[in-house]
Amino acid sequence: MKRIFIILLALTGTYSCTQDLENLNRNTKDATEANGGSFFAYSVKEMADILQNITYGGSGNPFSICRHFAQHISCNTYNEGTNYFAQFNWSSLYSSVLINLEESRKIIDMYQPIDEATAQEKQNRLALIEIMNIYAYARLVESFGDIPYTEALNIDNVQPRYDDGETVYVDLINRLNTAIGNLTPTVGAFGTFDLLYGDNVALWLKFANSLKLQMGLRVIDALPELGAEAVQSTVSSVFSSNADNAEFQYLETTPNTNPLWSSLAVGNRQDFVAAEPLVDEMNRLNDPRRAVYFSDVSGDFIGAPYGQPVEYNRYSHFGALFYTPAVPAIFLDYATVEFLLAEAVERGLTGAPADAETHYNAAIRASFEYYGVALGDYLEQPAVAYQTAEGSWKQKIGMQKWIALFNQGYEAWTEYRRLDYPLLVAPPGAFVDVVPRRLLYPVSEQTLNEASWSAAATAIGGDLMTTKLFWDIY
Repeated sequence: MKRIFIILLALTGTYSCTQDLENLNRNTKDATEANGGSFFAYSVKEMADILQNITYGGSGNPFSICRHFAQHISCNTYNEGTNYFAQFNWSSLYSSVLINLEESRKIIDMYQPIDEATAQEKQNRLALIEIMNIYAYARLVESFGDIPYTEALNIDNVQPRYDDGETVYVDLINRLNTAIGNLTPTVGAFGTFDLLYGDNVALWLKFANSLKLQMGLRVIDALPELGAEAVQSTVSSVFSSNADNAEFQYLETTPNTNPLWSSLAVGNRQDFVAAEPLVDEMNRLNDPRRAVYFSDVSGDFIGAPYGQPVEYNRYSHFGALFYTPAVPAIFLDYATVEFLLAEAVERGLTGAPADAETHYNAAIRASFEYYGVALGDYLEQPAVAYQTAEGSWKQKIGMQKWIALFNQGYEAWTEYRRLDYPLLVAPPGAFVDVVPRRLLYPVSEQTLNEASWSAAATAIGGDLMTTKLFWDIY
């Protein structure tokens, strides 16, 4: 009897173990699913990389060539990009930024709040996702024109139609209004997954309002009523110091370092030199930010003729700051906001806290402070002072904004297109005879989505770098 009991006990133990055999090979240290915060953090980091990347040909991501188009930087050896023989690819925005924001939204949508506080937290998370969606889509419209939008993220539709750029932009501003209204500054959102503001929703609210101010002025020439409303409803709720800047802070160790550092320092790339137009203007003004932006050549700052092959060591190139791994990527900064407020005053839009000169001076001061440079008597120079600087308000603001937007290549190029200053010219032998007004659609669209691409190209007036987009009417 005792022997039978032992056998039964053994069999019972064997049966119990076999019931759980499938769990023996489970790796309990690997996550089997991601939360919404992970997707959100990844998308923000990818957006930062897209803004900071640099290339000489334009194929890496849609904005990597823009610092060349703004003629801040030129290429000394490989000149196809600076001469506008460039190709563009928007897949990094769709597949790395927008699709991950959509995954984050889906996961958070399924969350069931247990009380009012968690309900507000969920609403904040969804609002932050919306703000980043709007930020990314707005830059696609501003760069390309008509874009895949309503059908863009449907994985079952590999040939999405393009939506009218103006219609998309209007919808984005409306979405931004809703997101702003849904933010509760006293409640958190993503916690440590918030890589821009460390879960400070009050700063996200300032960012959203500042973005709305920027978007309103981007379209005000084409859509004056919408632009004016966007500006006037935000001017009292925007950035008020550099502490409010929307910027992604890179780390000192890979793989979370600034991609510009990866190219310049780690890759030892000697492909990029300071461009003559920017350096000459800063030399004319004796602008002390030169020593941050650029290296000197035997004590002088020398810009290379834009778009021409030159000897690397004869010209200034990126300054020492940009050879460090943790330089932040700026999404939107206080200096930009103050320039926008100065413009709003000049356009006669009510609500700005001060006059145009005060905002203009605050913008320049903010740029100097950001880079840790003493202002000195810079603002008193006749060529800088708002009352005596040359030209219209567009020229005064446009020139100083162009200088301040160094290392924000996309913004510098876009504001050049909008304000038409400085007076940049295409280099000799360039693919087109003007500085590009838009980016070309990816070549892959012509083969993989030909019908939609063809319709969009016709609608905007041609898939050409010289085509002005709906908002760029002057």
